[in-house]
Amino acid sequence: MTLLSRLGALLLRRRLLEPLDRTVSAVEAISRGALDTGMPEASTAELTRLSAAVSQMADHLLPNQRLLTENIRSLNDTNRQLTEARDAMVRAETMASVGRLAAGVAHEVGNPLGAIIGYLALLGRKQEGPQQELVKAAEREASRIDRIIRGLLDYARPREAVAQPVAVDLVVRDTVELLHTQGMLRRIAFESVPAATPPVVRGDPYQLQQVLVNLLVNAADALADVPEPCIRLTVCERAVKPTPPGVHIRRRDDPPGIDYSHRRRLAQSWRWHTRDPETDSGRVVEIAIADNGPGIPGDLLDQIFEPFVTTKEPGKGTGLGLALSAQLMEGMGGVVQAENAPAGGAIFRVVMPAFSTPTDTA
Repeated sequence: MTLLSRLGALLLRRRLLEPLDRTVSAVEAISRGALDTGMPEASTAELTRLSAAVSQMADHLLPNQRLLTENIRSLNDTNRQLTEARDAMVRAETMASVGRLAAGVAHEVGNPLGAIIGYLALLGRKQEGPQQELVKAAEREASRIDRIIRGLLDYARPREAVAQPVAVDLVVRDTVELLHTQGMLRRIAFESVPAATPPVVRGDPYQLQQVLVNLLVNAADALADVPEPCIRLTVCERAVKPTPPGVHIRRRDDPPGIDYSHRRRLAQSWRWHTRDPETDSGRVVEIAIADNGPGIPGDLLDQIFEPFVTTKEPGKGTGLGLALSAQLMEGMGGVVQAENAPAGGAIFRVVMPAFSTPTDTA
């Protein structure tokens, strides 16, 4: 009797309990979202019918889940495009506001200021000693106001870019020679690393040089109090970096592959200067300027290219240089990116689409 009981229990376990356990495990996997889980072979007609029914249900759910995933991905892309369009509108309104301000300032202040500078120059010729120093100090301050007004006008009405093939290494070399001649890099250990193959971009060489001058002068100013200041400029051609993903918000019971970030606004700002520019060839040229200074304050990192935002002390900067540089690069189809290096210091990257000839793209 005991032997028959054991034999019956063994048959029951093999024929019913073990297949039932495998079926339950497969159903649990499907319920967790693994809809492509295959149902195990059944040993009885009832389990066969159950497996067939679950498999049929999973087959119906799988295309629906794929369609849902694709729809949500499309919603995320639309949300990103809307965010980019909003940022573009904000930039356009900012530029328009600065333009109106610059026009008013230039009209109301520019002409009298020019007269004041002229009178001070005449007065300085007739003074000697301490009186002459006071006049020169007043002339310097008036000239600084004049530079601010000119910066406003440059930002509001930048010179139209003359697009042409530009040899990046030649522009970099001329820019560095210019700053060395002016003594801007005199006390700084400067290193320039050219690209393995001289890259070419399409843009305005004079505006590109203006951008590089602004960035290098800013880097030199940031190193004023650094004991062993150094700047490293590197040029390279590389592939476009993929667009960084947004910040995903998932619920605990979300199925795999489903992203519900369309339920809220994008937490990550798709600011135009944080991504590589669009290019048909998929290649860009990057000019990186890195220094070992104090870096960019965290609260200013996302605003560093906005007008009147500066890390310099009052009276030493207008906050228009980086804004103008970003605007000039945007006009040439490029961007300026800013970040803090992990080891300290700031890194500014000028990124432009690599120039492609018809032969290159064939």
